[in-house]
Amino acid sequence: MGIKIISHNRKAGFEYTLMEKFEAGLELKGTEIKSLRQGACQLKDSYISFKRDEAYLQNAHISPYKSSSLESNHEPERLRKLLLHRHELHKIKGALQKKGLTCIPTKVYLKDGLAKIEIALAKGKKKWDKREASKKKTVQKEIRKSLKRR
Repeated sequence: MGIKIISHNRKAGFEYTLMEKFEAGLELKGTEIKSLRQGACQLKDSYISFKRDEAYLQNAHISPYKSSSLESNHEPERLRKLLLHRHELHKIKGALQKKGLTCIPTKVYLKDGLAKIEIALAKGKKKWDKREASKKKTVQKEIRKSLKRR
């Protein structure tokens, strides 16, 4: 079936240095998966938090499904449990505690009909890092343009 990307957190690459990426499943309600299939998801200010030994997605906005009744619809920004292997959970939790990193979602997609989320361990960039990254990007863009002209 393949992969259909629903939402991509572009700001994450600018605000953070992404280190290690993981693929996790999402525990969703029926109306949430229907909304995802319609592409109604935003990862703008979302992050991953830990409660006990479980990871949760916070502040991710999945719009209510329009064709359902009001009683059966879901709350748009509720906590959503991430489905990860135990060793992945321990690895992420250990990195967050020891190295002072954060865990952020980078994209939500459908893989073979199942909702998946890509999360990354990230380190926040300083202002000068952001400027340096944008300079590199413009230099690379100019190099590509000059190569096309030749």
